[in-house]
Amino acid sequence: MATLTPHLVHGALAGAAGTTALNATTYLDMIARGRPSSSTPHDTVKRIAELIGVSSAGDEAKREARLSGMGALLGVAVGVGTGAVLGVAQAGKWTRSPRATLSAWVLATLAGNAPMIGLRVTDPRRWRALDWAADVVPHAAYAVVVSLALERLDDRSHRKT
Repeated sequence: MATLTPHLVHGALAGAAGTTALNATTYLDMIARGRPSSSTPHDTVKRIAELIGVSSAGDEAKREARLSGMGALLGVAVGVGTGAVLGVAQAGKWTRSPRATLSAWVLATLAGNAPMIGLRVTDPRRWRALDWAADVVPHAAYAVVVSLALERLDDRSHRKT
């Protein structure tokens, strides 16, 4: 198990870089199209809180602000965690190829969307083309950055000094 630790750490670092790329791509889309931020992270946390019977303290405005913050942190956790999984997959001879980047994109898209779909926060069958683009493009940016970061970190860890 100890041999997986560097891959887990490299994956988490790559996931953090990928999450930054995903967020930057999303914010650029918001700027370009003048669209508001998505409420789905907030709504997901709110739905989870309802299901487990937890309420955050404070008046309505503070509760909403806390849910918004928790939604953003949940997204970061999913991105870093997905990167960690991909880093461990790399230890299992995950290849450096377009297939690896595609695998990263699929995993990131599923990790980001499956909980929201399962909780009925969103329904991709009702998404318009622009909604799909707003989801596909940032997850693709995540996948490319994670794949490149994992490759670079792997190269550095195997370099002899």
